[in-house]
Amino acid sequence: MKVAALVPDLMDRSRIEAAAPDVTFVGTPGDLADADAELYVVDLGRPGALDVVPALRGRVLAFVAHVDRAAMAAAESSRSDIEVLPRSAFFRRLEELLT
Repeated sequence: MKVAALVPDLMDRSRIEAAAPDVTFVGTPGDLADADAELYVVDLGRPGALDVVPALRGRVLAFVAHVDRAAMAAAESSRSDIEVLPRSAFFRRLEELLT
């Protein structure tokens, strides 16, 4: 499965890469929108990340701090098929989510 991720944090990247070794990390939301992938992983805490979510053409998994309810709600209302999780739940279930 082709996975593209907008996840700048190095610790988060290493955890994602362990679960999906062929992941392609991008540096900007625009790069994510241009990526050809079946699955997109988005850190909603990054500037501009929420803006690109509606343009993605595949399955979208997003995570954000559990206290950022506004970002969760905005992402969920941007498309019906997105899965948005608090950061802790996302990384706890990472392998399950990527399969």
